Amino acid sequence: MEIPKDLKYAKTHEWVRVEGEVAYVGISDYAQEELGDIVYVEMPAAGDSYDKGEEAATVESVKAASAIYTPVAGTVEKINPELEGTPELINQQPYQAFIFAIRFSDASGLDQLLDAESYQKHVEQEKASH
Repeated sequence: MEIPKDLKYAKTHEWVRVEGEVAYVGISDYAQEELGDIVYVEMPAAGDSYDKGEEAATVESVKAASAIYTPVAGTVEKINPELEGTPELINQQPYQAFIFAIRFSDASGLDQLLDAESYQKHVEQEKASH
């Protein structure tokens, strides 16, 4: 399982890459493994606004549908158009295949995200409790 050190992570298994005032959001390698083959991604629309922790997208696999929550409050700046035709990119390249990018209005949500080491511990605890 890959956990890049330069990203931040939510306990709900989203990864976040911050570039200036924009947070790119995708799902972790662990999350895509748990979901299995991803067949569809329901994305937010550019211009939609969300509060921190609000459901902004859904990833559907052959096993289940999983909500994707926004780690910060803000407005969706763009979505990843490649996922509309090839949602399996999330399985193939979970850390390149962002789902949406949100321009945050409040960066405080970023402080509550986990670093790679803390996320690794969180995943291990979750696996142990299954």
